[in-house]
Amino acid sequence: MTEAVVHVKTEDRPSGRVATVTIDNRRRLNCLASPTILSLTQAFEKLSEDTVLRAIILTGAGGKAFIGGADLKELGAADPDSVRLFITRLHKACLAIRTCPVPVIGRVNGFCLGAGLEVAASCDMRVSSDNAIYGMPEVHMGLPSVIEAALLPGLIGWGKTREILMTGETFGAEAALAMGFVQKVVPAAGLDAAVDHWLGLIGRATPKAVRNQKALMNRWERVSVEEGVYAGIDAIAEAYTTGEPQAAIKAFFDAKTQKVGS
Repeated sequence: MTEAVVHVKTEDRPSGRVATVTIDNRRRLNCLASPTILSLTQAFEKLSEDTVLRAIILTGAGGKAFIGGADLKELGAADPDSVRLFITRLHKACLAIRTCPVPVIGRVNGFCLGAGLEVAASCDMRVSSDNAIYGMPEVHMGLPSVIEAALLPGLIGWGKTREILMTGETFGAEAALAMGFVQKVVPAAGLDAAVDHWLGLIGRATPKAVRNQKALMNRWERVSVEEGVYAGIDAIAEAYTTGEPQAAIKAFFDAKTQKVGS
C-alpha cells in the first residue's frame, strides 16, 4: 500500500515566513493511514519551533481532495487495541495543529470527510473551493465520530452537529459556509488568492500579538467565560513586557502625524 507523503515548504513572503503543509496521496484522495498521521504530527511539531514563522497553510495535493478520510483498509483490519492507537495518533496530529503557535489556514480543495473534516476543524480558518464536499460518514461504517468532532458544537452549534454526525450525510461548500464551518467559499482557481489575502492581513499584525491571540483563544476553549476574561487581562499585561504594543502604537501615531503634515 502506497502511503501519503507530507510535504513541507517554507518561504519568506512580503507578509512574513509562511509554511505550506501538503498531504500528497492524490490517488487515494489523500486519506490518512498511521504513517501519514505520524508525519503530519512531526511536521507541525517541527514548524512550531520556528520562532519567525507567521502562518501555515494546510492542504491536500491535487484538486480532488483535502483529506478524504481515514484509511479504511487500516480501520477494516483493526481490533479494539489497534483502533485505540490509531485514533489517539490522529488526535495528536489534530492537537499539534490546534496548539501550533501561529495561525493555520485550512485550504480545502475537494473531499473533506471524516478524519479530514476533523483535521480541517483543527485549523484556525478555512477557505473552501466551491466544489468541496464535506461530511462525517462514520455512522455508515459502524463507528461513532470522535476526537476533534468534539470541536463541531463550538463551530456550528449542537443542532447541526447532531444532524451531521447522526445522519452521516454529505453537504457542499455553500452549506458549510452557511453553518459557519468555513469562512470563505471561492472557485477552485481562487483558493490561493483567498489564502494570500488572509496571509496579508496576518502579516500586517504584529507577530507576538498574533501568537498571543491564538494561545489565548486556545485557552478560552478549555475554561469558563470568567476564567477566560481574567486570562485575557494577564495576556494583555504580559504583552506590554515585550515592548511590541508600545512600538506599534507609536508607529500608528507617527504615521498619522506624517499624513496630516503632508
